[in-house]
Amino acid sequence: MPVESFKELNERQAAAGAPAPDAAGPAAVEIGAVLEELFVLLEERKRELPEGSYTTRLLSGPQDKLLKKIGEEASEVIIAARDHDAGQTRYEIADLVYHLLVVMVREGIPLGALAGELAGRRK
Repeated sequence: MPVESFKELNERQAAAGAPAPDAAGPAAVEIGAVLEELFVLLEERKRELPEGSYTTRLLSGPQDKLLKKIGEEASEVIIAARDHDAGQTRYEIADLVYHLLVVMVREGIPLGALAGELAGRRK
């Protein structure tokens, strides 16, 4: 089953009346749809392990390399936020979220389990 690319998702949402991209960043899109699409793509990468893919290296390489990458990305979020650089902070958060999703796929944790965990923390 082919997965819709982020570009295709943005185009489809723009056609449906979603705001267009501006200088502050990409068009506003539903975060759930984006996370689900990315998660499906990561699961596909885990099944197929395409040669030369960065995600393949993260999924099949030493776990310590992936975990160190998460630490690096978290540090970059901290630095960007400390500098009050919203664009860079958004960029670094996206990197961090991507790498966290890779950990979830690698460890067999479904996206719905994360949603359940977060929902269970609401008061």
